[in-house]
Amino acid sequence: MSTVLEQNKMYADRLKTVLKLRHEPVACKLVKEGEEFPSCCPRASAQMSHCQAIFRAGEGEGNILYAEDESCHVGASVLGMMETPEKVASGEMHGGMGMHDSVEAAREMIDKRIMIPFKTVGEAVCPLKDADFVPDVVVIADIPERVYWIVPLETAASGGRAEFSTAPFQCCCEDVNAVPLVTDRPNISIGCFGCRKRTSIRPDEMVIGIPYNRIPRYVERLGRYETGIMTKAKRD
Repeated sequence: MSTVLEQNKMYADRLKTVLKLRHEPVACKLVKEGEEFPSCCPRASAQMSHCQAIFRAGEGEGNILYAEDESCHVGASVLGMMETPEKVASGEMHGGMGMHDSVEAAREMIDKRIMIPFKTVGEAVCPLKDADFVPDVVVIADIPERVYWIVPLETAASGGRAEFSTAPFQCCCEDVNAVPLVTDRPNISIGCFGCRKRTSIRPDEMVIGIPYNRIPRYVERLGRYETGIMTKAKRD
């Protein structure tokens, strides 16, 4: 019987090979109170934001982050690790950055955040190929053509349309972690100011978060797409 690590190595290889990904698919697991942290990667040696951990994992670096290791309180609060700071909740922080017309508009964005509905004490963020645990979400950052294929993979069985939710801020913490975990649906973000300031995301890249329970059937379908429909599309 395959171990979780062996399964994750296979999933990562198939996703990366068939989708022609630039970066490693990333495994993210939020650790609840009373749970043990995974042992496959070390604790972060310095504070970092959740989005920085995501993009470092895409380049091969895994990190365990306790709540106190999170340098971004906006991300940490949406991920259940702390209360939302007053300046964030009021809209004062984002309203003063020059992107919204008013503090009230920024507060409306924060009021409508999709947040993790349980208390967490940290997280594990590492390349999927190295994950010896069951992630909550798998995150992929790449160009639109490669992210696009998740839409047919998701709608293959039931049809219909895919819907996505995003905002000017909180790509990696809310859009591609909290939203997929809470809604149990993949969610695409076109990026945010924070990750475009702090991380190695490229100007032509976007990000998607996929509930881990989708990955086995996505990989199975990719086997058919690889020798079928994908051969008829412009992919370079």
